[in-house]
Amino acid sequence: MEPLAYRLRPKELDDIVGQKHLIGKDGIIRKLLLKNQVPSMILYGKPGIGKTTIANVICHTLNLPFENFNASTDNKAKLASSIEKGQTYSRFVLIVDEIHRMKKDIQDYLLPHLENGSIIMIGITTINPYHSVNPAIRSRCLVYKLQDLTEQDLEEILYRALNAMDPLLTLEDTAKNYFLQIAGGEVRTLINAIENASIIACNHHITLDDAKAVVQKSVIGIDKNEDSYYDTLSGLQKSIRGSDVDASLHYLAMLLTSDDLVSLTRRLSIIAYEDIGLANPQMGPKVKAACDVALDVGLPEAIIPLGAIVCDMALSPKSNSAYLAIHAALKDIEDGKAGHLPPHLKNTYAYDGKTEGYKYPHDYPGAWVDQQYLPDILKDVSYYVPKDSSKYEEALKLRYESIKAAKQKNRQFK
Repeated sequence: MEPLAYRLRPKELDDIVGQKHLIGKDGIIRKLLLKNQVPSMILYGKPGIGKTTIANVICHTLNLPFENFNASTDNKAKLASSIEKGQTYSRFVLIVDEIHRMKKDIQDYLLPHLENGSIIMIGITTINPYHSVNPAIRSRCLVYKLQDLTEQDLEEILYRALNAMDPLLTLEDTAKNYFLQIAGGEVRTLINAIENASIIACNHHITLDDAKAVVQKSVIGIDKNEDSYYDTLSGLQKSIRGSDVDASLHYLAMLLTSDDLVSLTRRLSIIAYEDIGLANPQMGPKVKAACDVALDVGLPEAIIPLGAIVCDMALSPKSNSAYLAIHAALKDIEDGKAGHLPPHLKNTYAYDGKTEGYKYPHDYPGAWVDQQYLPDILKDVSYYVPKDSSKYEEALKLRYESIKAAKQKNRQFK
């Protein structure tokens, strides 16, 4: 018999749970399908939240022929065969899983077919395509991010699974909350756990013991009124940010019982740069070293380097100035204020004798010379706002302000 997760996979847009910004009443993908249009696109987001399902539903809705291609395991010959098959149709969809792993020779072969529209590609990835997908491929696609499924979304899927197996099947609230938390936001994980628990349940009733017996995994806060795993990660970050070392150690201890070092070490790495940042720039490498040791030795020994680094992080000076600065810069990009590079900064710049050429800062005192680096539209913008949270950032502040003062002085004499 087919697994329940496979049988429950939606075939229509209205059957998909979540992702309303894409497939809801006003969702962009729904609007495109209503116009009988499907451009090449890349769908990205966490595992098990509906990327492949949406790709399949798109093909089903428009009755389009399609083939699947896995960029991690399939080769160029498989791609060539799929594209050759696609030439026999007026519209043909190639669903490319793990597109971020696409090799260069496959990219080169695929690109002209994307360019001339002979195939429609739907790429699927768990990694931000702006960082991981070849720009030539990405620029020929629309890019859509899938949102994490909410607890309400997962609960709806849970009850669908119960009804699909046996309308008489019930489960304890504690078991329900347990399933929702161990799923980690993934639909397949949730459905597989429920399906197997139903097999061992007595009298059509799934208990917490049944759920634990199937999952065999320690979970934090199985009661809905307690912190979930990701809430606890948030508590850890906020405690470190607030310099409360005891609370930080408490949440670290809770998280260590979940046996998920990967998510924990990722969050610690982010905290080092988001919340400590320029106040203690050595913290980033120190956190990476501690996390690498923790991952290498595994639990229970991992608690030693992680406990030490969390104490260090909590008691460290804090600054989010760099975090705020990059987000301010990103906001301008999102608002269309990218502008054009000044000609003298371009790699291919050729001096025409009419405009001032690039000045090499190392040829000037203090390795600094006043010249324009930002596009004209942003030439007077300031993103970085220094803080006095440590001697290091105070030194950065002094240099930053002296550079601004020198620029202002030069302008007064021009």
